[in-house]
Parts: sequence; structure tokens; C-alpha cells
Amino acid sequence: MTTPYGQSNDLDPRLLRAFVAVAEELHFTRAAGRLFVAQQALSRDVRRLERELGAELFLRTTRQVALTPDGERLLPYAHKVLAAQDELADAFRGAPRPLLVDLNSPDLGHESVLHLARELAPELELMARYESGLTGAVREILAGRLDASFGRYGGLAPELRARLETQFVRYEPMAVLLPEDDPLAELTAVPLDALAGRDVYAGAGNDRTPEWTDLAARLFDGRGIRVSPPAPLAVGKEEFRRIMEKARVSVLAVVDFPPMPGSVLRPIVDPVPLSPVSLVWRRGLRHPGLDALRRAARELAAREGWHVRPPGSWLPAGEPGLPDGDRAG
Repeated sequence: MTTPYGQSNDLDPRLLRAFVAVAEELHFTRAAGRLFVAQQALSRDVRRLERELGAELFLRTTRQVALTPDGERLLPYAHKVLAAQDELADAFRGAPRPLLVDLNSPDLGHESVLHLARELAPELELMARYESGLTGAVREILAGRLDASFGRYGGLAPELRARLETQFVRYEPMAVLLPEDDPLAELTAVPLDALAGRDVYAGAGNDRTPEWTDLAARLFDGRGIRVSPPAPLAVGKEEFRRIMEKARVSVLAVVDFPPMPGSVLRPIVDPVPLSPVSLVWRRGLRHPGLDALRRAARELAAREGWHVRPPGSWLPAGEPGLPDGDRAG
């Protein structure tokens, strides 16, 4: 990767951005969409960077794109260069405004993404919001009142997905919240078929959470489990406890759902249903806080195995926004 005497060793940051996009997506079409360029232009920039560095950066086949050892070696340097360029631009634009991030509910697993992002970029202000449901958050994102949120991207209406960008974060195993004296509460894990004949609450009628109700309907289909009819939304732990005690209802949740008084949380098995969680933001948004969030999500996914499907798991068929090869039900 040496430069002959007399040849400029200045690298166009655009070429590095093209490289980083492909390195992170491992897919030229998705990387081109992320950068709003034609795939041919993106491929041309990557080839030019390879010529300028005198190194092959990607192994390309008809089915897969992978980093070469030189590509792996370049990636951290490219991140540093682009971060420095963004920092320089920010220094002359003034401090960036706070990034507003909706986390849906306190104590859910993706809150750890925000915590790590704050550690990675302590000079930035990343402000948390807590509103239930990705569909509701997306309305705020598209209205410019919110920057990013987490949830089931594939459950959004196609016209909403067309105005967003997304990064897959994790597969989150699902669970059921039960009254503590429910017979199923004695089990350490609840087989899905054990819920047959029950009404299970999954947010029906809440216009902020239709993606969650749809996920439940797909999971319950053909198993004799019914989605509970619409009911007033219980806000706050005490109100939740009161409703659970009065209605004796089972609630579809995820394994990271925070403890609730008077209830027990049990993972669902046979199969293990998965809730696909993605980070979503308004198409075209550029903000160093968003970059920190995306980096934090990648690091946690690698560290915690968030992209690994457990054996015997279930996903909704044809789900958009999942890693390649994971679209089957």
C-alpha cells in the first residue's frame, strides 16, 4: 500500500465513505441505497479506491461480499478519517443539536445501544424519549419532531418504509406476561401451544403499535390463540398491576420486558418466537449522534450475538429488513 514518489496519497473521502458503506452492509445494493447513489457509481468508487491503495478490499461472488484482510485493516482507519472529517465540519457549523431517540419503553434491551453510544461519543447529546410503538414514533420522525427509534421495521406500512433508512439490530426472543397465580406461571418457559384457547393482549386498537399486533396475529395464526380485543392502554406500573389483577389477561412481551407488580414473565418456547428489532431514522438524516448509535448497535450485536437465531426459532414469513437468509417463517 505504498505510494510511488510524485504520486498524491490524498484519498477522496467520498471513496472512503463508499468503502465503509459496503464494509458495513456487505451488500452493494443496500450500500448504494444508504448513500443515495447508483450501484454502478458505488462499484466504480470502490474499484478506484482499490487502485489508489494497490489492494483488493472485497471478495465478491454472485452470492456474497466479504472483506479481505486488507479491507479489514483499512476499516478502522477509514472510520477515524471520516469521523475526523465530520468533527472538522461540525467545528465550523457549531455544536450539533441533540439527537432525539425514542426507546419505546424504559429498560428494554435496546436501551443498552443508547448507553454505549453515549460512551462512544460523550461530547454529543443523545436525548431519550419513551413512547410506545414504532408506528407512532415514525409519525414523529417524519414530522421532524424525533430523529430515530427502535422496533419492527418490517411491520411498518410500505409507504412509511420508503421514507426511512434502517439498520437491523437484534433478534429479541418473545415472552408472555402472566398473573403470578396463573397455572402457567409455575413453568420456567411456556410452550406456545399452551396458550391455545386464550386471549392474549398484544396492543390491538393502539394506533401507535400496529406492527406489534400484526406480529402477534402472525404468530398465533392456526394455533388457536386469539389476540385480545382492543382495551384502554394501562399507563404506569400501578395501573398495569390493577388491570392485570382485574382482567386476568396474558400479555405478549419480550424477554427483556421490565418487571411488573403482580405478574411473572416467562419465555415462550416450541418454537422460540423472535421479535426483529431495527434502528430506523428519516431518509437522508446525517448526524454524528446517529453514527454513534449505529456503531454501538454493531458492536453490541457482535459482542452479544444479537444476529444469531436460536435453534427452533420463528420469524414472520417474508419479513423485510432482516439479514440475508433470514426471511423465512
